[in-house]
Amino acid sequence: MSDTPLLDAIEIDTGANPTAAVIWMHGLGADGSDFAGVLPQLGLPPELAVRFVFPHAPHMPITCNNGYVMRAWYDILYFDDIDRHADENGVRQSIAAVAAMIAQLNRDGIATKRIVLAGFSQGGAIAYSAGLTYPDKLAGIVALSTYWPSASLINNSANNINRGTPVFAAHGLQDPVVPYVLGDRARAQTEALGNPVQWQHYPMQHSVCVPELQAIGAFLRKVLA
Repeated sequence: MSDTPLLDAIEIDTGANPTAAVIWMHGLGADGSDFAGVLPQLGLPPELAVRFVFPHAPHMPITCNNGYVMRAWYDILYFDDIDRHADENGVRQSIAAVAAMIAQLNRDGIATKRIVLAGFSQGGAIAYSAGLTYPDKLAGIVALSTYWPSASLINNSANNINRGTPVFAAHGLQDPVVPYVLGDRARAQTEALGNPVQWQHYPMQHSVCVPELQAIGAFLRKVLA
């Protein structure tokens, strides 16, 4: 993992000399700027200096989209009813990319136990995958409108150190892109590993809303206090 190059990213510090960090991963076809504007809505106190890292996923062809090239954390091979069949090797590569970002934050003086992994949709799938399998204790995981991309990968690689790491997970009740049942399944799978999940659902489609962002802010204040 140490040989994995750092992804380009937008970095925003909410205060001088941040002592905590959030790595926030975008969804399929978006980029790191997708969530960079939500920070004021999180309502974090000024004394909590946090470095937000919004990485840009690499460009790659997406098989289920007729090979169209877009930013993605892994290839989606095909849909089967509601399930998304992910390229497991691509998931592993993105896990390694997250590990490289965590290592850089460590070098910058931010301990792993003060880092939250967050993501929306496909980015949330990587937040789950990287967070639940990471070998050092994390502060928390935020998984929005998402799912487990590979249950076998996570279950076989889940690290006892992050069993019990708190998770905030949320989903739109009318989500036509990632059906609600997938989000609820991921919640149950995560709880089965021993992780407490704060589960929220909202009357929305495949998006985020202000009450959700406010709840994320409260979660961050709690785990990074």
